[in-house]
Amino acid sequence: MKPWSEIPGLYLTNPLMLASGTWGFGENLSREVLTAVGALVSKGISLKPRPGNPPPRLSEAPCGLVNSIGLENPGLAVFREKILPRLLSYGPPVLVNILGESEEEFSRLVEGLRESGVAGFEVNISCPNVRKGGIAFARDPEGVFRLVKRLRSQWEGFLTVKLSPVGPVEEVALAAEEAGASALTCANTYPALTVDLAGRKPRLHPGGLSGPAIKPLTLRLVYELSRKVKIPLIASGGILSGRDAYEYLLCGARAFQVGTATLIDPEAPRRILSELDALLKDR
Repeated sequence: MKPWSEIPGLYLTNPLMLASGTWGFGENLSREVLTAVGALVSKGISLKPRPGNPPPRLSEAPCGLVNSIGLENPGLAVFREKILPRLLSYGPPVLVNILGESEEEFSRLVEGLRESGVAGFEVNISCPNVRKGGIAFARDPEGVFRLVKRLRSQWEGFLTVKLSPVGPVEEVALAAEEAGASALTCANTYPALTVDLAGRKPRLHPGGLSGPAIKPLTLRLVYELSRKVKIPLIASGGILSGRDAYEYLLCGARAFQVGTATLIDPEAPRRILSELDALLKDR
């Protein structure tokens, strides 16, 4: 596949990115997969370590998966010193997904990684697994504008904002674009819950639904937003095959992220790329 040049400011050999939070830090994926993708998007990184939610954290649902990880991560210092060098060694650009409960926390994360060799940042303004943090930004266009404006003043490189699929999505997208975002990732998981009938209670903390069930919903979001904003859209939601990816490209996405598919099949990214390549050649 020829180098993919649909995302200004980010050199990609192909349009497939590994979605944040679904591949850990590469522990369970082969080097062949990690070197074949267009970009690696790290799991969400916060200033300080986060233990995440107590188990259970995952629950299967029809056509999807509900997760309630709680943004578990080792924190900025450990990530920068012990994990990031290995991720950079694989070759594809590394985008760091950053999360915080205030503008100041996001700002300190960007400052702490500016000279680290990362290709850019994915700003996590929404997370259905926590009550505080990014969720307030995802429902507040003015807050998103201020946040992105501040981060843009610190970082001239690639900066994508990961949208929530619920709330004032269009207004938030336009605010991020106006503030200087390079792209928009569309979108995060959908708020969801599963129930344990035997225990007569929720199976896990309220979480986020991913997988094939959300693809038609996110396809519509991508289609509608592509007609509202001028910056590139990176699609994320239920991609299991090359055909799924191609549908997103036809609906206006310039690149796409694969997440739940890697939990089903660790070799899925390479298969999806092969299938997409065949589709593009046929057309």
